[in-house]
Amino acid sequence: MYQGNTLKLTALADGVVELTFDLQGESVNKFNARAVTELHEALDLLEQHEELSGVLITSAKPAFMVGADIGEFEGVFAAGPDSIAHYLKQNIRNFNRLEDLPVPVVALMDSHVLGGGMELCLACDFRIVAPGARLGLPETTLGIIPGWGGTVRLPRLAGADTAVEWIASGRWYNAETALKRGVVDAVVASDQLHAAGLHTLAQCRSGHLSVQPRRDAKTQPLKLNIIEAGLAFESAKGVVAAQAGKNYPAPLTAVNVMQQAAGLERDAALAVETEAFAQLAASATAQALVRVFLNDQVLARQAKQWTKQVYTPVQRAAVLGAGIMGGGIAYQSAIKGISVKLKDIAQTGIDHGLAEANRLLTQRVERGRLDVAAMGEALNRIEPTLSYDGFSEVDMVVEAVVERADIKQAVLGEVEAALPTDAILASNTSTISISSLAKSLRRPENFCGMHFFNPVHAMPLVEVIKGEQTSDAAIARTVAYAQALGKKPVVVQDCPGFLINRVLFPYFAGFATLVRDGVDYRHIDRVMENWGWPMGPAYLLDVVGLDTALHAENVMAQAFPERLQRDFVSAIELLHGAGRLGQKSGGGFYEYQPGKKGKPQKLASDEAVSLIKAQAGKQTLELDDATIVARMMVPMAVELIRCLDEGVVASAAEADAALIYGLGFPPFRGGVLCWLDSIGAEGFNAMLSACEALGPLYQLPPEARQRFEQSPMFYSRAG
Repeated sequence: MYQGNTLKLTALADGVVELTFDLQGESVNKFNARAVTELHEALDLLEQHEELSGVLITSAKPAFMVGADIGEFEGVFAAGPDSIAHYLKQNIRNFNRLEDLPVPVVALMDSHVLGGGMELCLACDFRIVAPGARLGLPETTLGIIPGWGGTVRLPRLAGADTAVEWIASGRWYNAETALKRGVVDAVVASDQLHAAGLHTLAQCRSGHLSVQPRRDAKTQPLKLNIIEAGLAFESAKGVVAAQAGKNYPAPLTAVNVMQQAAGLERDAALAVETEAFAQLAASATAQALVRVFLNDQVLARQAKQWTKQVYTPVQRAAVLGAGIMGGGIAYQSAIKGISVKLKDIAQTGIDHGLAEANRLLTQRVERGRLDVAAMGEALNRIEPTLSYDGFSEVDMVVEAVVERADIKQAVLGEVEAALPTDAILASNTSTISISSLAKSLRRPENFCGMHFFNPVHAMPLVEVIKGEQTSDAAIARTVAYAQALGKKPVVVQDCPGFLINRVLFPYFAGFATLVRDGVDYRHIDRVMENWGWPMGPAYLLDVVGLDTALHAENVMAQAFPERLQRDFVSAIELLHGAGRLGQKSGGGFYEYQPGKKGKPQKLASDEAVSLIKAQAGKQTLELDDATIVARMMVPMAVELIRCLDEGVVASAAEADAALIYGLGFPPFRGGVLCWLDSIGAEGFNAMLSACEALGPLYQLPPEARQRFEQSPMFYSRAG
């Protein structure tokens, strides 16, 4: 009946027509602009079909639909609220027409049913889902709300409480939960979905199932009186606002929209949703979060390109050094089904590493994410050892010993001799040059960096560092291993600090000069946390460990003396000299006491304040928040621009994603380079000019500064 680029219509028996989504050239279905147009054309044919008795909505791909084409969002969102509303209304009309067809409509949902795909199904009369499907409306994670009727139809189908939970959280739910909550009508095996859909339409034709009550429920006001609606939505607002935080307005906006639309019929309720969506989508937060999503896709594509070169996946791994990092890496391998040797030079180290893995597995069991049997299987995949016996069968080794070049070189030389010639050897160093470590190896082409972040189980990023002699094959296999561990690998070129620490320590240097000048470190922490960082610089240094930070700081200062060499004693050095190492010693910039669940609780420290004030020998300097932000962020931004220009990282997308996943840079700002684009050349130039007298740390190279005379536009340059 109809064949398009994204969907087709097929006439079946008894007047049934099947509408099948099948986006050509893509592995998944997405509601791009072409799909919206073709759905309009298909609906024209369905409305004109005189013998039509029912419509079956299906997918020719394993997944039903992943939602709108987010790649189209940036251009639409940048055009402003009116253009955004126009973009929405085309498909709103489509879904209304689908809902208003004079025949029953059944959606058959398998695998992923998300966003716009979920909203399409909500417009249908019946929803039948396969057991393994994942359903959800994740729009709030992009800084927006459902815009094709999700906030209108879901509360009328499944109740206000379910709608608030599903939409405000942005989470995905399984088929059984969807059935229990009334979001779907039946759960049927994938190979029986089609037959179940045809049976449902036959039941409608025979009168055993009625469509009209379902349509009435979706098109009329929510069946709650004023008091009930007030209780349902008002009680949710406090919880939603607390969970989302002040920098993420979309979840609370979604609740407000559902409340405002509760007493309205469908079309008026949809108008409320459209207006709220358009305002959110035009905001800097939504545009930044869309950029985060798109950057994440860039990471995935880059990793896929690397892993295409891998013919044999890592099946047997080994970790050298059974400390917190080593134990965490071993745990991550084991939980992902990869057998791993955990080697140390002392039994106490082995015990410590196994205890770390056991602690993490126990946490998963306590949270219901793992059963006891699976925990036992994971522990059995970790083989503790004090020798290199059996290393001749290992595919991949990650060295995670103490951060000293001489020790690492000795250990790397030892383990290389015990490995098969095609095994990959990687160092978890955070600052030491991969090229220099490779000098003592016989097979430097098989050696690279694999920098995990602490805590390993929680931090998504892994930096894969390419040394001067590292082969592409070694990088490809390491990227594949990182992905097998559930991590997001970013390939970077070898340089002191690589990418993350190279940009982090200029940030810490900015902090050090602020404290030197008399700014209260507690105030700096508050300002940067209000700006969006999960923790301020002083608190972060305590978590890292002041001894660890000081060591890395010295390495970075030797590498970049013009920018990072200090001519004063920093607060970090001062506290370290007093034996205050941060959380690990119970005190650094703050004091730490175990909380109810054993997590260190941060408390004010009179001792730290007194030590720093005595050393400063001056009155506290009061600076406005904008100045503090500039003095903290300009060094990080300048260094990241240098890294991009030097080719340390291949693209703006990878650079920004790495800082979000490795440092916790505020996602609602999209990444450092996305943030610079948002404030524009004028804004960043003003920051540079205000800070320029502070020295090279705050000065762009001349060629980079010239570009900013026009516009940053990193994403235009990066494509």
